[in-house]
Amino acid sequence: MTESAQQPLFISPEQSNNTDHEADNSPDSTKRILLLERFPPQQVNRSLQAWDAADEYLLNYVTEQDLLTEKPHVLVMNDNFGALANHLADVDTELNISQVSDSYLSQQGTLHNFANNQLSTENLTQLTSLDDIPSDCQLVLYKIPKSKALLIEQLVKIKQTLPPEIVFIAAARAKDIHSATLKVFEQYLGSTKTSLAVKKARLVFSQLDNKSSNSTAMPEPLTWPLEGTSFTISNLANVFAREQLDIGARFLRQHLPAKLDNKKVVDLGCGNGVIGLSILAKFPEASVSFFDESFMAVASAKANIERNLPEQLEQCQFNADDCLSQCDSNSADVIVCNPPFHQQQATTDHIAWQMFNDSFRVLKKGGELRIIGNRQLGYHIKLKRIFGNAKLIASNKKFVVLSAIKKSY
Repeated sequence: MTESAQQPLFISPEQSNNTDHEADNSPDSTKRILLLERFPPQQVNRSLQAWDAADEYLLNYVTEQDLLTEKPHVLVMNDNFGALANHLADVDTELNISQVSDSYLSQQGTLHNFANNQLSTENLTQLTSLDDIPSDCQLVLYKIPKSKALLIEQLVKIKQTLPPEIVFIAAARAKDIHSATLKVFEQYLGSTKTSLAVKKARLVFSQLDNKSSNSTAMPEPLTWPLEGTSFTISNLANVFAREQLDIGARFLRQHLPAKLDNKKVVDLGCGNGVIGLSILAKFPEASVSFFDESFMAVASAKANIERNLPEQLEQCQFNADDCLSQCDSNSADVIVCNPPFHQQQATTDHIAWQMFNDSFRVLKKGGELRIIGNRQLGYHIKLKRIFGNAKLIASNKKFVVLSAIKKSY
């Protein structure tokens, strides 16, 4: 497929106001351009698209090859904001679509964009990365994740569950598909080839013909000892810094708030739960709520409490969420957070803004938000705008630990 043969499939809210992008967007149109936006929709950086060239390349190829004519059960994996699922549901309302993601935000973004485009979710099944995949799928559309560990685990699950005759097509930016990536597909699935690059995107085609027993062995969670403790940390495939304690968490553990017994604490963006675990170890009467948008992160945090502090499990809650959107206002005494500055492939500060705003709402009056961040990110400016104050607790050449108090106004 050449670049000129690719058809535009999506339009952003900003582009929808541009007369150059007029299209038949009625619900019964089979050729309409779908409205797609990133989630949550109130992001500050509106220039970021909710789809990429790999999404369009993959969907145009599916159409060109008539792969939907027999109405297959389609397995869609790692669909960031629902571009794949939205298009499939629009092309054929009777298609059964199973969407697998490790991201709560991706799931909510898919539903948001289904509503944008007046699409029914009747035949859409959303599964997390922890769920079994359906065994009756005939077509797999796979967006290649950043995490090699997640890639391997998902390919093993596909090989274990689906028959060899399925059609498997993966997609990513061309610069993210290396010879080592193709070797992973060959090792865990079978014969693999790639397409030509179109708009800097590429497709990967694999057959499930690898007979080796090594290709179907599910990887075990990675474990390592937490320095300075007797704890062992367990990490599922898509957890940030799964191979070792990251340097930001190490510095934050040295500068946690004091006197947290009997306090309600939130570990926001908890990852594997090291920070909340450290708080419970030091303050056994604290209660800790762990929040992350990754289902594997939340599951890892729970597993680490169960393994290391099982007697305090009842004092904990574990939540997959969009920051603290499901958390009650004025309900927490302290929130600790290491904000990410990436969403999928994009560098963005909107997550930090949302985390800080949500924290202000959720904290009780007099409550504290304690964060760590790279020095150059300027989080103290954001905190002063939201809380009216920001105090430097500690710093080194790379990081600052900051505190903001929700004042009584």
